[in-house]
Amino acid sequence: MNNQEQPKKKMNGCLKAILICVGIYILFSVLSGILLGILMSSGATLEDNTVYVLNMKGVLMEQGPEDNPFASLAGEMPGYNAQETVGLDDLLHNIRMAKENDKIKGVLLENGEMQMGFASAKALRDALTDYKESGKFLLAYSSGYTATNYYVASVADSLYLNPTGMVDWNGLSANKMYFKRLLDKIGVDMQVLKVGTFKSAVEPYILTGMSDADKKQTMQYVEGLWDELVQGVAESRNISTEKLNEYADMYMGLKPAETYVENGMIDRLLYKEDVDSILMKLTGDNDYNTISTSALATIPEKANTKENKIVVLYAEGEITDDNGDGIVGTKMLKEITKIRKRDDVKAVVLRVNSPGGSADASEQIWHGVQTLRKKGLPVVVSMGDYAASGGYYISCGSDYIFAEPGTLTGSIGIFGLVPNLNGIRNTVGLDIDGIKTNKYSDLAANAFYKGMNEQERAMMQQMVERGYDLFTRRCAEGRHTTQDKIKAIGEGRVWLGKDAVDIGLVDELGGMEQAIRKAAGLAGIDEYELTYYPRKKDFYTQLLEAFDNTDEEEKMVMKLKELCSEPRVMTLMNFPEIK
Repeated sequence: MNNQEQPKKKMNGCLKAILICVGIYILFSVLSGILLGILMSSGATLEDNTVYVLNMKGVLMEQGPEDNPFASLAGEMPGYNAQETVGLDDLLHNIRMAKENDKIKGVLLENGEMQMGFASAKALRDALTDYKESGKFLLAYSSGYTATNYYVASVADSLYLNPTGMVDWNGLSANKMYFKRLLDKIGVDMQVLKVGTFKSAVEPYILTGMSDADKKQTMQYVEGLWDELVQGVAESRNISTEKLNEYADMYMGLKPAETYVENGMIDRLLYKEDVDSILMKLTGDNDYNTISTSALATIPEKANTKENKIVVLYAEGEITDDNGDGIVGTKMLKEITKIRKRDDVKAVVLRVNSPGGSADASEQIWHGVQTLRKKGLPVVVSMGDYAASGGYYISCGSDYIFAEPGTLTGSIGIFGLVPNLNGIRNTVGLDIDGIKTNKYSDLAANAFYKGMNEQERAMMQQMVERGYDLFTRRCAEGRHTTQDKIKAIGEGRVWLGKDAVDIGLVDELGGMEQAIRKAAGLAGIDEYELTYYPRKKDFYTQLLEAFDNTDEEEKMVMKLKELCSEPRVMTLMNFPEIK
């Protein structure tokens, strides 16, 4: 091949590559356009004489996902068994719609196995109770109810059960698995650094059973939750609390279905076809319409274009520094910055549903909340199922705090766990050697592979105690009390929402609606529009982002470079956890 032919071949290769890329781009654009058309035309319409079928299955989260037009198709695929995620926000929206929209004639609660926390169940139950003021019917039908689902469904006008169904009404229990003996056998010693007698998250690694302190706090909140369920069902079903506890002691989940009717927990045993007949009579139409949760959630409520906005900022999940699926500190701060830059926002409701996590990320989010308040924006916290440890940390600096009676909160404490692998290292024959420039340069490596000495442990404990001091100081400042009083009710102890009001960790019992009204009152506004952060991404946006993995690819490359680099430096920075 001569020198003149080589550039020509290279040029032809480049042109082919360009043409292929252009072709792919055009094809993707066409497909995207078609898909966008499908998505834009997939919005639900509300017909006359409609029954809202609220499917009580799946996993209940604070914010529901955007409607996926292909989800129903995926659910019908052989072997597909993914659990649907349902948003409490969507359910509350839909129940309000069912109450206010004349096209919806009634609500059917179908199934009874939704995974949800007690505070979420209370919010859902309260919304259904409010819906009943419309005079429209509310029915419940299932082949089986868990205790929490039965608590929600008990507000229905009529409660139906499949003739072979069951009601799992047997009381509550709390069990933990302990790993101490297993860790001993494989030669791993968990080095614990903590502040808080009740901070039980570390106990599975250092004990073989519950400590007296953990038994005390767990028994208190489990009994409190059960009392809440029993009292609610007693009021709805007109059954005494004594009888309901008697039924629980009988292990109702193993009794014949007829027993539930006899004791008044269920109205009738029916097959699904019988329920259809009842709905036909109630709607007066043999061809009544139904609408699902995901479809009804796409229909907006009454148009609201008020100038003043109240932001509902969701904080759900474990708190992490810069990655994860829950409350990511860096991402949360970006959302707070967006809110702070808006001139039309007059108040913020921070909806917290978190068991805690990173101490550093919690402090950064706490500071972000303070920047909102410094701008003059009232911040009101609405606690969900959990607002404990880091969840309470990010809440304590607000203007006002609401919790549900069954919210688990408090747990003001801090801990760190460092596994000592010296035993297993000796067993399998691994040796560690290296160099260092200063006295404690190898503290992190030694902590893992050899175990901390007395001086090193004391230094690490001091760091944890400084974190606890800062945590309790933030709580004292936010709750307008002394640090000593916070420490007296801290110690890592978990409290129910109703008890947290009594000791001053929470201002008032209530849900999201009460928190929004309080925020409006503090802002001095009567008319406002709600807006939500983080913004939900529709399916089309999520699909486009899936094709743009530049950031993720760069992160993977950087991670590989980090893992392959020598010498490797270990660090214990930000290891304390508050959960």
